[in-house]
Amino acid sequence: MALLMAVRPSLPESRLLPVLQIAQQDPSPEADAWLQALGELLRRDVGTGVSIERASPLSERCQRQLRDLCRQLGPGGRRLKLPQSPDSKEEQEEDKDPQPPGKRRKEPEEEPAGPEGERVPKRVRFLRREEEEGHEESAGHEPLESLADGRDASPMKNQSVVRADPRTASESLEDAKGSKESLELPKALQDQVPRLQQLLKTCGERLEGLENAAPAELQLLHECSSSQVDLLCAQLQLPQLSDAGVLQVCTWLLSLSPDLSLSNATVLATSLFLGRILSLTSSASRLLSIALTSFCAKYTYAVCRALLGPVLRAPEIGPAQTELLCCLMKDEALEPDMRIVMLGQILELPWKEAVFLVLQSLLERQVELPPEKFSVLMDKLCTEGLAATTSMAYAKLMLTVMTKYQADITETQRLSMATPLALNTTFLRKSLQATLRHLAP
Repeated sequence: MALLMAVRPSLPESRLLPVLQIAQQDPSPEADAWLQALGELLRRDVGTGVSIERASPLSERCQRQLRDLCRQLGPGGRRLKLPQSPDSKEEQEEDKDPQPPGKRRKEPEEEPAGPEGERVPKRVRFLRREEEEGHEESAGHEPLESLADGRDASPMKNQSVVRADPRTASESLEDAKGSKESLELPKALQDQVPRLQQLLKTCGERLEGLENAAPAELQLLHECSSSQVDLLCAQLQLPQLSDAGVLQVCTWLLSLSPDLSLSNATVLATSLFLGRILSLTSSASRLLSIALTSFCAKYTYAVCRALLGPVLRAPEIGPAQTELLCCLMKDEALEPDMRIVMLGQILELPWKEAVFLVLQSLLERQVELPPEKFSVLMDKLCTEGLAATTSMAYAKLMLTVMTKYQADITETQRLSMATPLALNTTFLRKSLQATLRHLAP
């Protein structure tokens, strides 16, 4: 499951869903909770037939354990209230002062005091009431999701809290204080934001003398969640940087060790490039092209997720965007296996004129395709050809495929290509049909 999550951008959803369905049908009564959680996250990521609203990848048992743990929290979640023996409880009740006559409390017997005599938070009391009314399932989602919104806390991290000793559990819950705290940068990084802003301003004013070594503060990106990285991008105003500034930031990011996580690299790619590419009205500058191709060579999965799909799906894509993506496909620094990843992303998109051009640029490199990937490509080419009879981009793409991959085309595929090529009305029609005849055994 971990491998599937890592390579998901390169897998067609039609192939991934059957694997997830098989994993979900595990007949074992004690199914592995880790596999269940990863499977649920994958289905949520694919987003096909899975409702993510009020959904949780945690098992029902884990949800019950987390609710019990929540009820042991003191006020504000400062520390856990440890279970007490019956004798100590009786002594505590005897020592309690009688309740002041004028104090208003809705449920005096249902609201135990915290370690410092304060009332238990409303959320905990709400959970108790819902559980007593028999609505465990519906009441469990919201608090569990609130806990899971912590700093990149995975579902399995929350499960491990249940089996930990109180001290470890308290430390884990401190890491899951909610979305408000998760959107705060680490203090060491926040203190350096003004300096980074000044560095970027200086870089944007000059076109030469790029600094290869990243500022030491950027090493703290490894400690940030994707939402925190998004906040940093906003504070540094990365979308508003000049092309020279973008190239400088990319140079810094590529020098970081270890590499950025996929989620953080995706956020950075979106902030640095997406809006900039979509707003192009003329050819991209040399600085922007260099920045994009160098970033893509190292973080191909992130570029596929953040740029390739969104740009090719955009209704306003024009010649400038298509030219830049074609340049990206032709980049010699791109590894062959990464070209296959990009092809997998393109095969999942709805095809149009721009997609034909980008795909042709990719296939011109004569990438060695796996048989199953080549089969999907040929099936889609034959299907799309019926609606692209006047497209020059489609005609050039078919010529490229028949020329570069003639040894891979089967007799069945050759016969399937005959129909769309016969309907083609471009001036390349005779060349297409002549090339097709040369494929005959």
